[in-house]
Amino acid sequence: MAETRTLDPEEWDLWDTWMRAQRLLTRELERGLQRDCGISKAEFRVLMMLWRDSGREMRVGELSELLDWDKGRVSHQLTRMEKRGFVERTRCGADGRRAGVGLTAEGRRVAENAVLVHAGNVRRHFFDRLTAEQAAVIRGWSEETVDRIEPGGDAGA
Repeated sequence: MAETRTLDPEEWDLWDTWMRAQRLLTRELERGLQRDCGISKAEFRVLMMLWRDSGREMRVGELSELLDWDKGRVSHQLTRMEKRGFVERTRCGADGRRAGVGLTAEGRRVAENAVLVHAGNVRRHFFDRLTAEQAAVIRGWSEETVDRIEPGGDAGA
């Protein structure tokens, strides 16, 4: 087993700066969704999953898996979004027992607007500040990290 050691001051400083940058970027993007679209980050994620799927009705379990949320959280979120007129739940499957969910016309309108607004905010706060070289380094490091940590990656190898 490799010897465990603490981080040196420069490593702690890099780590703290990296974590702060992530928190600030996330906060600004979430504020933009709320301010410019009137939706939360959770609502945005649900809307995007349904919108990206070309309006196809999706099973709640499938949505839960895609969001990496438990079914209870998805159910509560859908209830709130149903009250706002963004989604509608239906019965699906041959026996009509599995719950499905799809976008309403209002949900599609909100999703399409949010895509444009959010993309503009991501561009302004992230991409416009990167050189091509910085973007390549961030992409490479991010892909390596995902492959190493995410289930099915080579973590523990």
